[in-house]
Amino acid sequence: MNLTFERCAIEDLGVLVDITRDTFVNAFERQNNPEDFWNYINEAFNENAIVEQLLDINSEFYFVYLKNVLVGYFKLNKLEAQTEQFAKSSIELERIYVLKDFQSQGIGKVMLLKVIDTAKRRKATFLWLGVWQENKDAVRFYEAHGFKKFGTHPYYIGKDKQTDWLMKCQLK
Repeated sequence: MNLTFERCAIEDLGVLVDITRDTFVNAFERQNNPEDFWNYINEAFNENAIVEQLLDINSEFYFVYLKNVLVGYFKLNKLEAQTEQFAKSSIELERIYVLKDFQSQGIGKVMLLKVIDTAKRRKATFLWLGVWQENKDAVRFYEAHGFKKFGTHPYYIGKDKQTDWLMKCQLK
């Protein structure tokens, strides 16, 4: 599969806001209280929040294309931008999403392999992420690619306190 990866810049803000909202809504809207969910979406995925993340030198968003068609994106955090602080040599995969119309085609696997390769090239000792404990398909996907649970942390959708499993993949 011939995917291309393009680091997002401030000029990509409109498209980035749209894809972050669309993919999160498609993935999780049905499992959450509507009021909590939409309050969260409007806070976490508004232009100001995304601009702040884009301008953070320790965060990177990447668009993923298949034959010049946008099919997904991912976000990496290092150092202080990580949502949890484990090691200066760790990298967090905060978000990885494939648009609904392109799921079940192996795109997520290629994206994850690109992320792992990127972390290795940056000499990270491990790559980690948080995944909602109820998202069993995602948990199985990460386990199949070498990630192991090493903890939990709370994740709030509005006032709803949920639990994310912390999973990591050793790189060294």
